[in-house]
Amino acid sequence: MTGAEWFSATHGGLNRYFTDLYAALARDDEMIVSAKAFGQPPAGAGSWGPIGGSTLARARTALLDREHLAPGTVLDRHFGLYGPVAVRNPLVVHFHGPWAAESRMAGESATAVRAKYLLERIRYARADRFVVLSEHFARLLAGDYGVRADRIRVIAPGVDLDRFQVAEDATAGGTVLCVRRLENRMGIDVLIRAWAQVVRAHPDARLVIVGTGTAETELRALAADAPSIRFTGSVSDAQLSELYAEADVTVVPSLALEGFGLIALESLAAGRAPIVSDCGGLPDSVRELDATLLVPPGEPDALAARLVTALDGERPTAKQCRAHAETFSWTVAARRHRDLYAELTGR
Repeated sequence: MTGAEWFSATHGGLNRYFTDLYAALARDDEMIVSAKAFGQPPAGAGSWGPIGGSTLARARTALLDREHLAPGTVLDRHFGLYGPVAVRNPLVVHFHGPWAAESRMAGESATAVRAKYLLERIRYARADRFVVLSEHFARLLAGDYGVRADRIRVIAPGVDLDRFQVAEDATAGGTVLCVRRLENRMGIDVLIRAWAQVVRAHPDARLVIVGTGTAETELRALAADAPSIRFTGSVSDAQLSELYAEADVTVVPSLALEGFGLIALESLAAGRAPIVSDCGGLPDSVRELDATLLVPPGEPDALAARLVTALDGERPTAKQCRAHAETFSWTVAARRHRDLYAELTGR
């Protein structure tokens, strides 16, 4: 397995998924698994070194590392920029999202976006199979990258139920938690614009926004006149668990390119119902629990209305949320990956 960074070094959905999937695969006695990314690795895994430094130097380090790549060993790549070339190895590519399209939405130049798209196509060209987390990304991969449907596997992620312990239903009332990277496509600006309507219905309501990103300055400016909105920056897992316990409900207001939304599963594991945009793969996390938790993306009025009813008490209980989270098993995800690897190796 090759990734970008270990979650301990850089928080984010891709890094959380890579770290947790490695742990799940390593627990499977029918496989021998090695994994590398940048940053401090978990027990049993490896590292290409600390994060930081030039992108070119990091890419070169990862490209030249062929440790553990004996002929026939499956190479499972999670980030197109890092990792060796699959020469005599079956290649699985985890498609976590369209890197080029994400860069376009972040405001990068057309030249940079085009270069990233070409690099993606080059790194995907040799892949025997692709893994995506939702049917939405399966369609995107086929449509935008021309990948045949028979080479794509949809494998839903799991959630670490030990990391996020369920909290009892909140009693203080009025706290909404949003845990997101502060990027344009995450819809935090829509949430901030919706917030005034929430406060009119619940004057004591508070909005806590966790995360950092390139849009942080403009988002803080947008919320400058709203004293009930608090930005925390990055937090530890222990602090995040406390924030979940204090919250009544969480919100994931993404606008585009959402492959699944692992943060929604973490909220459910902590016993908190997430109100999510009907965007990309996000609906997969809550539809079977309560379809009313879905709201149209980019519509402040609809988001505000659902937050108000949630704070009124119209939301799944902590027990219901936790039970739904338990249906997303890392054990099942690991077994499906093992079956995929066996399909490629004939073992």
